[in-house]
Amino acid sequence: MQVTKRDGRIMEFCRERIVNAVVKAMMQTAEGVDIDLANKIAISIEKQLENRDQASVYEIQDLVEKKLMGSSRKEVAQAYITYRYNRDIARKSKTREVFLDIVSSKSNEYGNKNSDRSINTPTIVMSKFAREVSKPYVDNFLLTKEARDAQKDGYIFVCNKDYYLTKSLNSFLLPMITKELDSIETLVNYYCVVVNELTNEVHGMISIPAVDYYFAKYVRKTFVQELTKIGEDLQVDIKKILNHNIEDYVKKDVKSLKGNDRILQLAVNRTVDRISLSMKTFIHNMIFLQKEKQDIINSLNYGTDTSAEGRCIIRELINAICYFSKEEKNNIPIQIWKKKKGINFDEQDKNYDLYLSILNLIEQNIPFNIVNLDAPYNKNRKWKIEDDNRWNYECSILGNGYRVYEDINGENISNGKGILSSTIINLPKIAIESANSVKEDLKLDFEIGIGTIEKKLDKYKSKLKKVFMNNLEKYATISLMQLYERYKFQGSAIKNQFPRLMSGLWINSDKLSSSDTVDNIIKHGTLSLGFLGLAECLIILTSKHHGESEEVNEFGLEIINELKNLVDEFSEKYNVNFALTSSEDLLGKIIEKDKMQYGIIKGITEDEHYTTGSDIPDWYECTIEHKAKIESQYHEMCRAGNIFNCSCDEKEKVIALMDKYNLNCIHFKG
Repeated sequence: MQVTKRDGRIMEFCRERIVNAVVKAMMQTAEGVDIDLANKIAISIEKQLENRDQASVYEIQDLVEKKLMGSSRKEVAQAYITYRYNRDIARKSKTREVFLDIVSSKSNEYGNKNSDRSINTPTIVMSKFAREVSKPYVDNFLLTKEARDAQKDGYIFVCNKDYYLTKSLNSFLLPMITKELDSIETLVNYYCVVVNELTNEVHGMISIPAVDYYFAKYVRKTFVQELTKIGEDLQVDIKKILNHNIEDYVKKDVKSLKGNDRILQLAVNRTVDRISLSMKTFIHNMIFLQKEKQDIINSLNYGTDTSAEGRCIIRELINAICYFSKEEKNNIPIQIWKKKKGINFDEQDKNYDLYLSILNLIEQNIPFNIVNLDAPYNKNRKWKIEDDNRWNYECSILGNGYRVYEDINGENISNGKGILSSTIINLPKIAIESANSVKEDLKLDFEIGIGTIEKKLDKYKSKLKKVFMNNLEKYATISLMQLYERYKFQGSAIKNQFPRLMSGLWINSDKLSSSDTVDNIIKHGTLSLGFLGLAECLIILTSKHHGESEEVNEFGLEIINELKNLVDEFSEKYNVNFALTSSEDLLGKIIEKDKMQYGIIKGITEDEHYTTGSDIPDWYECTIEHKAKIESQYHEMCRAGNIFNCSCDEKEKVIALMDKYNLNCIHFKG
């Protein structure tokens, strides 16, 4: 027989649950526990319902009350009724507290603690209520029992669960919009409208993979417009200079110039003025969206367009970032410089001067990423320096470092697709529970923490490693299956549910009719399996982290390689892009849950967050090169993204190490 729980879940009838509930009530009475009576009541109820296929938990509780009232222990019935009432109050109180936090603006789950994006406007309050209400439905009807239990117990964390029901995707890298427009101003406005519309269909991150290439064409168009206007004003025939090659769009004084040189420079000056204003308008609108849409992180990739027009866009984009940096630092779209030797990294490179401008931005503590296009795993054999469309084969990233590139169903490109969903594995939790189970099995008694395992038996160490790896495989498999189930659920959406995203922006979406499901095209996206706390995990298992010992680092690589192998197996089995990523416990929710269960464990749960992915802990003192040497070994395995975090004052040292250790991406903290 099955039992319908309060929240709608269906579970198998369990006689022991009745016995336990009756025993708890008996413990509140003077006569104490009568286990025989508790068992008799449970057996009696089971027989009474044996011909039923299903019963509600409320119906069973009513039967327990009646059986107790008809027994010799009527005082237990009263205790049971009180216990049942208090449990209902506790459940309602928990829900009430969550809702009160939202109403009082205490809840900051979706906001940025360092900006005004966390302010609860009426629309945001309504949105948060809807999210809280949707979560139980997802737990009860969309997650498997294994996934639900793993999340409830803290082994995994299903990201953006509140958006699960919407079938929306986690992120998107916008392709070049080919629609012909009449001016740079119109183009900028159009992109702003498109990004705004996408925020209603994508719940995490939106990035422009090559903003310099996307906008460059309109620099030339603006120049032609200005040149034509000057010719009309001065009544001069400009046909002979209309196709003049502009080496660089830089403003200069025209007083000393004459004839065509004067006309050309004047047109350049006016063009730069319009581009400058347009880039400020663009950044201003992105800032506005960032404030209004709390869940959206916008980012801009650029740096490899060496044309005069592309360089103009980059230069004025940098100027616009500087213009807004003081007042709107926390809301500026995340800047991502695409580093490429022969293009923008060495002194002789065409865009080296713009690269120096980027370093100046980093000096001002503006959060910045540099993605390494020269890393072997970020290269595309189709990329040719002489190809004007080479941007299409460059690896671009999203604001939080997510990487979307490999595609077993198409070309290795970044634009026109995104991360579909993400689930994070809590490595420290798996390690703690593995250690506890081995301790209990071997009847050992010691506290988990830094330095404890060195004093213990070799038998404990070898068994712990085996148990941990088995548990790792178990929870990784649960996570990957959960991602695949969510992927199938997302794929059941029809094209019209995503009017902007599926209007031709997502790869091959233009081939769908309005009522077609999107399952056959979202296969180009990526399902991300994240992990966090490798350092804490290794401390639990070995008493050291991967930055302290070469032997421990080998074990760390073995752990992450095991995850990568499972990810690859799922990709091959289901013909979907699964990929591994280094994850961050942004709001400390994961570690907070473990603190409540285990308390403060030295070297493990002392901080506000677990260490990001495969990072060496911040508290560990080592050279920046040692940090790069160790962490870079994990970057290639994390094809959905891995970032090397460092402070701005270390920028020169770190950048010099990018190619030596093939770092995927560097993030300079503001």
